[in-house]
Amino acid sequence: MTRAEGDAAAPETTVSLDYFTGLYLAKDDPWDVATKWHNQRKYAVTLASLPREHYRSCYEPGASIGLFTRMLAPRCDAILAVDSVEEAVQQARENTADLPNVTVERGMVPADLPDATFDLVVIGDLLYYLSAADLAALLDGLVERLEPGGDLVSLHFRDRENGGNYDGHNVHEILAAHAGLERVVRHEDEWFLLDVLRRVA
Repeated sequence: MTRAEGDAAAPETTVSLDYFTGLYLAKDDPWDVATKWHNQRKYAVTLASLPREHYRSCYEPGASIGLFTRMLAPRCDAILAVDSVEEAVQQARENTADLPNVTVERGMVPADLPDATFDLVVIGDLLYYLSAADLAALLDGLVERLEPGGDLVSLHFRDRENGGNYDGHNVHEILAAHAGLERVVRHEDEWFLLDVLRRVA
């Protein structure tokens, strides 16, 4: 299905914490990241797309229950994995308890961005839940925290069946247009988009 720039609008307000908390209270793994093949494959493609063998410090907002965090851990000296939902944070801490290089914290974006710099930022299925203002603030904050030459990895679902929804197509167009970032990897899959963008000096 053909998509065009601006063919769908961001939510007027960022999706509420109560909404996400309700999902985790109803089901430990709301998106079936532990059991669905398409999620496992998406993560494998993402790992294979990382341009560098090893990174110093990774920031992963929206880390959910920490399964992809585990997969990233061998590639990073340190990972800060963050989610807004307490139930997700507790599961992520349990799932990464044996990994000394992983820290899991609770925080909201863009309000609670860390006071640190990173050479890798990984954002999965998060950006389309943000209002246009919050998305702009988050991207500005992430680029500020991304070291020159560092990589920002973004992977998001796109709705191939019901065109016109605000999804990965829209947020990746906004991300690719952000000043200071240069796309180095682009993967268009049946159900998701993957971009790796590098911070340019």
